[in-house]
This record gives sequence, C-alpha cells and structure tokens, in this order.
Amino acid sequence: MILRAALGAALAAMPAAALAQDQLGQIAGQMGAGLGQNAVLLVAALTALSLAPGIAIMVTCFPFIVTVLSILRQSIGLQSSPPNMLIVSLAMFLTWFIMDPVLREAWAVAGAPLQDGTITLGEAIQRGIVPFQDFMAARTDPDTLAGLAEIAPGTGDRSAQLSVLIPSFMLSEIQRAFEIGFLIALPFLIIDLVVSAVLMSMGMMMVPPVVVSLPFKLAFFVAVDGWSMIAGALVRSYQ
Repeated sequence: MILRAALGAALAAMPAAALAQDQLGQIAGQMGAGLGQNAVLLVAALTALSLAPGIAIMVTCFPFIVTVLSILRQSIGLQSSPPNMLIVSLAMFLTWFIMDPVLREAWAVAGAPLQDGTITLGEAIQRGIVPFQDFMAARTDPDTLAGLAEIAPGTGDRSAQLSVLIPSFMLSEIQRAFEIGFLIALPFLIIDLVVSAVLMSMGMMMVPPVVVSLPFKLAFFVAVDGWSMIAGALVRSYQ
C-alpha cells in the first residue's frame, strides 16, 4: 500500500519536474544571450576608450601644437624642462581652446540629438565627424592630399575619404609645425653663434657655448613674453 502511494506521487511529480527543467533551460539560455551581448558591448566600449586618445590626436590640432612646443624646448637648450607631461598638458588645453567651436558644432548636430533619442548611434557618428572633416580639409595641404589619394588602393576619387584625409592632415600639420619651429629656433641659434664667437675671441674655447648661452636665451625668452607670444600665434593660426 505504501509502495503504491509512493509510486503514484512520483508519477504525479514527473510532469512538474519536466516543466521546471524546461523553464530553467529557457532562463539559462536568456541569461547566456544577455551575457553574450553585454560582453560584446563591454569589449566595444573598452576598444572605443582605448582608441579615443589616438582619435583625438589624429583629427585635432594637437600634433601641430605639441610639435611646436617640443621644438621650442630643444631650441632653448632645455632637455627636460618643461617636462613632457607639462608640454602635453599645455598642448591638450590649447587644443581644447582652439577646437571648442568644432566640438560645439559636433555636439549640436550629433550629441544633442542622440541624447534626445531622435537619431541613432550610427547617424550620430556620421553627423559628428562632418565638423572635424571640414576642419581637417581646411588645414590639409592640397599637394599632400593629392599625393596620398593617388597612391591609395582602389579606384575613383578617394581624396574625400577619412583614410586619406586624416594622414594627409597629420602630415600637413607636422610640416607646418617644422616651418614655424624654424622661425622659433632662429633667434636662439643667433644667440648661440654670438656667444660662441665671444668665447673664441676671449680664448675660452674649452667652455661649452651652450652652457653660457642658456641664461641669455632664457632671459631673451622671458623679456619678449615668449609663452604668451607663441600661444597667441598658435591660436591665431587657426582663426
């Protein structure tokens, strides 16, 4: 009698157990799909964050400014002062100051509509890159752009593509930075030559001219308010 009751209870519980197993399988499948989507989004977010500094360097005036400041430091004769971190920080904030109109325009046409939900992420990216594309096109050397477009793989006009425009813009900015760097280095070179000639005329040929000329170059740079002058010239070159 007891055996018959136990067998009946087991048979009655089998459908409920099978239903619970099916529900657990569905829940596990949904959790697995959700975790997979979250993992993909996490990898995409980390990739975007890791590429953000490089993108900021490629499509802004940062390469131009940091190159000019580095040439300035070398021209004065200071190897580690200002330190690299200070030069990069100054270049970043000057870049922010110069690129502020472009950033505001990109936010107006892409960021704000995306935040309101009126456009998708893909549309926001396409709209947001347009102000930066116009900025780069206005600063790119036509010969450099034409040369890279000519050797670019593929057929048709590729000069408007970002894969050609961005490297052309960076090369043009570096070339322009070298041209300005030459003008910056010339006065300090004259000071070095004058100090070297004076030392040779005094018979002090064993004294390094760079060591003697460094205080004069620093005094000259401070007297003409060099930092403000160079920062103002860099900003005005983009206006």
